[in-house]
Order: sequence, then structure tokens, then C-alpha cells
Amino acid sequence: MKMTPRSALYMPASNQRAMDKARGLPADAIIFDLEDAVAPDAKDSARAQVVAQLAAGGYGARQLVVRCNDLSTPWGRDDLQAVAAAPGLHTVCLPKVESTGQLQAVTDLLDACGRSDMAIWAMIETPAGIANVEQIAACERVAALLMGTTDLCAELRLPPDEARRGLSYALQRCVLAARLAGVMVLDGVYLDIGNETGLESVCEQGRALGFDGKTLIHPGQIEIANAVFGPSPAAVERARRLLQLWQETSEAGAAVAVLDGKLIELMHVDEARRVLATAEHIARL
Repeated sequence: MKMTPRSALYMPASNQRAMDKARGLPADAIIFDLEDAVAPDAKDSARAQVVAQLAAGGYGARQLVVRCNDLSTPWGRDDLQAVAAAPGLHTVCLPKVESTGQLQAVTDLLDACGRSDMAIWAMIETPAGIANVEQIAACERVAALLMGTTDLCAELRLPPDEARRGLSYALQRCVLAARLAGVMVLDGVYLDIGNETGLESVCEQGRALGFDGKTLIHPGQIEIANAVFGPSPAAVERARRLLQLWQETSEAGAAVAVLDGKLIELMHVDEARRVLATAEHIARL
């Protein structure tokens, strides 16, 4: 079963110490960032550091992703060619995806590098990305949509708002597009690093909207994101009870299964299996 990260931490590729530290962090995914987090004069050295970091390994069951610069920049092609040859990397993240043409150009380059297996996490952070998100999500190599809410707020000229009211349509449309395409969808970052109450609130909002997890910018945000987007002990126990009851009901040839007074259907069984698989994956981190 495909696992969805509760937490995906952006890690500056120019910061060797931070990348080393990431081996011991409880994030489900690490996104080594060659784009926004790296100054233009440090792009080449950061790229080399990421490749060396991937070769060194030691990240356990965490999913590793590299956010490359766009192909329209002076660094995009070199980024993709370098990470395509990197050991242990199976996913690249692309910024400001606005069309299927962008994705096709990246796919063609990866294929030319012999990496037809490499998946793409597409960042949706502009009005054009929102307008074309259904087509973007449906592209064969896309495995996840990532909200770029900071840039999107700027382009939409939205005033500061903890409730994110101006983003409501965009967030919901991206969740719907992800579900239609059968891919993951991760909420955008929260910039107020020291505000744990605010972070928890926005994580709860994201989960209520249907997001699978959250992208993060600081290690101190991981625990809250994991708690909100991960299964609670009570949810894991209920999933075990549900599957046991479903098996017993099926073996007995009964027409219906009822748990805690509620009718159990196949969709609930699938969700229970997902919860248990997630819990098992978390235990391996």
C-alpha cells in the first residue's frame, strides 16, 4: 500500500549540517531544496552536496525528495541530470507547475537519463497552476500535489489571514483534483515558526479539508503535523477491531457487520487497512 507522509520537511541543500541532522528527525519525508532555499551563487555546490548526501544514505524509511529548479532557469537541467544519477532517489519535486507541458519536458529529460521510474511531486503555487490542476494531477508521473500557499497568497494579493479564507477555493480544488487522479496532496507551509497553537490550528484545518499531510520549514513543526495527520492510538485500535469483525462476519456468511452501533461497509475496511499500514510504516521510521 502506498504510504502518504504526515510531514514533509524542506531542508536547504546548501546546509550540510541540517541535512545531516535530518537523519534523526521524525519527519516522514525530507525534501532537499535546491530552489528557494539556495542563493544563486550557491546552486552548484548545493547540488553536489545533495548528491553526496544521497550517496551516503542513512535516512531509514523516510521518503527522500529533491526540489529542483525549473527548467526555465540556468540550473534546472543540471539539477535534474544530477539527481537522476543519484543513488536511492526516486522522486523529484518541481516548483510552480502550471501546465502539462512543463511536466512533459521534465519527463522527457528524466527518460533520456534512464529514469523512467522517477516520480514527480508537482507544486501548485500560482493561479495558472490552480486553473490547470486537474490536468496536472492526471499526468502519469505525478505522484503528489504540494500546495505552495506562500507564493499563491502573494499572486492572489491576499491579506494576512490565519483562517486562510481567500485560499479556500484553491485548497479544496487541489484536494479534489488529487482524489480524482488518485495521488497524494500535501498542504502548504506555515511561516510562524514559534506559534505552535497556530500551527496546530492550520494542520487541523488542512486535515478537515482532506489533505494527507503538511509541508514544513522547521524541525520544531514535525511533532504537531505528525500528531494531527497521523492515526491516533484509538484509531489504530479501532481499525484492528473493525478488520477482525469484518473477517469474522465474512467467515460466518453474515449479511452485515456492525461495530459500536454503526454499519461497516467496504470503504470502512479499506480505510482501516490504510490506518494500520500507516501505523506500521511509522513504527519503522
